[in-house]
Amino acid sequence: MAGKPPTGDPVQDAPDVAAPQHAAAGLPAIAHTLRVAQRQMGVRRTALTLLKVNQKDGFDCPGCAWPEPDKRHAAEFCENGAKAVAEEATLRRVTPDFFAAHPVADLATRSGYWLGQQGRLTHPMYLAEGAASYEPVTWERAFDLIAEELHALTSPDEALFYTSGRTSNEAAFLYQLFAREFGTNNLPDCSNMCHESSGSALTETIGVGKGSVLLEDLYQADLIIVAGQNPGTNHPRMLSALEKAKAGGTKIITVNPLPEAGMERFKNPQNARGLAGVGTPLTDLFLQIRLGGDQALFRTLGRLVLETEGALDTDFIREHTHGFEEYERTARAADWDETLRATGLRREEIEEALRMILASRRTVVCWAMGLTQHKHAVPTIKEVVNLLLLRGDIGRPGAGVCPVRGHSNVQGDRTMGIFERPSAAFLDALEKEFDFTPPREHGLDVVRAIRALRDGDAKVFFAMGGNFVAASPDTEVTEAAMRRARLTVHVSTKLNRSHVITGARALILPTLGRTERDRQSGGDQFVTVEDSMGMVHASRGRLEPASPHLLSEPAIVCRLARRVLGTESTTPWEEFEKNYATIRDRVSRVVPGFEDFNARVARPGGFTLPHAPRDERRFPTATGKANFTAAPVEYPKAPEGRLLLQTLRSHDQYNTTIYGLDDRYRGIKNGRRVVLVNPDDARTLGLTDGSYADLVSEWTDGTERRAPGFRVVHYPTTPGCAAAYYPETNVLVPLDHTADTSNTPASKSLVVRLEQADPA
Repeated sequence: MAGKPPTGDPVQDAPDVAAPQHAAAGLPAIAHTLRVAQRQMGVRRTALTLLKVNQKDGFDCPGCAWPEPDKRHAAEFCENGAKAVAEEATLRRVTPDFFAAHPVADLATRSGYWLGQQGRLTHPMYLAEGAASYEPVTWERAFDLIAEELHALTSPDEALFYTSGRTSNEAAFLYQLFAREFGTNNLPDCSNMCHESSGSALTETIGVGKGSVLLEDLYQADLIIVAGQNPGTNHPRMLSALEKAKAGGTKIITVNPLPEAGMERFKNPQNARGLAGVGTPLTDLFLQIRLGGDQALFRTLGRLVLETEGALDTDFIREHTHGFEEYERTARAADWDETLRATGLRREEIEEALRMILASRRTVVCWAMGLTQHKHAVPTIKEVVNLLLLRGDIGRPGAGVCPVRGHSNVQGDRTMGIFERPSAAFLDALEKEFDFTPPREHGLDVVRAIRALRDGDAKVFFAMGGNFVAASPDTEVTEAAMRRARLTVHVSTKLNRSHVITGARALILPTLGRTERDRQSGGDQFVTVEDSMGMVHASRGRLEPASPHLLSEPAIVCRLARRVLGTESTTPWEEFEKNYATIRDRVSRVVPGFEDFNARVARPGGFTLPHAPRDERRFPTATGKANFTAAPVEYPKAPEGRLLLQTLRSHDQYNTTIYGLDDRYRGIKNGRRVVLVNPDDARTLGLTDGSYADLVSEWTDGTERRAPGFRVVHYPTTPGCAAAYYPETNVLVPLDHTADTSNTPASKSLVVRLEQADPA
């Protein structure tokens, strides 16, 4: 019956394993979607809700940030998007009675899946110092508690204000404004853990830390390279765009350590060919690369382009780029033997990729965390840019860079100022508009915030959404750090692991979801989001709130700011809470590209933010041109008897939210503690298919980080490489093992040993 949560934590220590699939979506996706949605919402609520997802008059999916086409299908959502909506619009409720029946010590023993399945939070809850259980608290008392702790700090920089990518533009703008009026730039966010490497590399090379393509560019491309990304699970609606591109003649190269069903064949559930036919083969060339070998691959491809007569766009290089000569000297020295060692590929495969690149007049490169979460992630992405610059493939239709973001507004949050290292221009605009002096010293990102908590330099942790404890690296270190805080606060829709790993005192503040109607004293409100390609549009929920005790995220920030800042703040917080249009008026005067914000977002489908490299072939870098770079080639190496491990998602999860215990495309059922190992590697290590092993990461600090009890699955991974799901494997990621420049945790290239374990 809809609304009934599971009563016990399911057993996950004996997963069933079948052969991986070779096609994604189709009828099984529809069946699974409807089954999950009806279990959470019931039949009528399912129909009413799903038909409003990603529609111009509806709400933005709380899942991924993939953009919507102008002409939209009635069912403009994917399987995982439907799961995200179902979990938010669920009829299940977590009331004060639930917390009375489940002390924190009990909740801490439960899995993240079980916690999330309990349903929507209904009341503000408070865990007093030394208390065993959360108890209900009024909103007024909750804000008093936060103000008390913030006012007791020696410095505003002892507070941390974290943001998840789900937060709307309006809430994000208010949140950073409050933090800066309070006096700190400590605004770590989920981008620090995923696409920070993309922003760092693109800002330096093309002057804008975002992708340069729109959906129409994918349709016009001659070649799309999808590197370090699994759209079938992480961005399923991207498969529809790739299918449309294929229909127009586009070729696709997939670069990945794992074969992924979605990139092999797509059975589009929105047409007859997908439902009853064989679907659409997507990948023309699969380069099964060794983990972390992408920089070497793109460097050698660049060398081969340089060596091919007539392959360079010499006019573009001369007029629009800087640093070509140094790059050319470095690239021409690329060594074939080193490239083959780094990539694990055959020379013929790389030469076939070259032929496809040379045959393309318009190339797009898409990537995600498979490129961004390595120590050498930033130079890897710069190498992608180098290849495109050689061919003039930035700033013309059908070509460009396409970092595919995760959360639905993670890019918008950064645009709104959620950044620990804000530009001087942004702070100047904020100071002029709001008549206060914002702090200029850079704040703390996620990794540095955890260190500050660990070392006692930060004492209050406030999270606007997300599941910080489960998402962060080095789980034991992160949990110990959080427990040192004086106060931890989480603005949430549902229960998660971060609510049970607390500071001395803790608050859970329940908020409206995307699906719900937002009524304020000024009338019904809507919010806005920015998708992965810089499109900004409105989002309007239709459902009645899960509880009358919920506040919207903008309302929470406004009331907190009024309580903490008091009469010293001249910002009209009360007016902002009443009418979100007044927030957008201020955004239009602070954030470039948002001029006349209210009028433009009122148009169906919203508007596109300007992008100088794409729109004008103008590159706002330090040199005034697009920059070639020439960093030394790096790649991770594992000693004999060790493997390189990447962390990844199952098909039944989105980031740290676990929807179920299956990974249908990879053949895994009823379990998450599995490690995918190449059969030859497994036999060399003496690990039979179905045996169990502890995963132990090895790093320079000599600390043993162990994830016990993983079922070994013989799987067609790249030799020398293995894969396992996070957050279960985040315990293996050293806090200080991060990407150069971006400081993003290097979760995709862990050196591990597998120790045989007793299945019991």
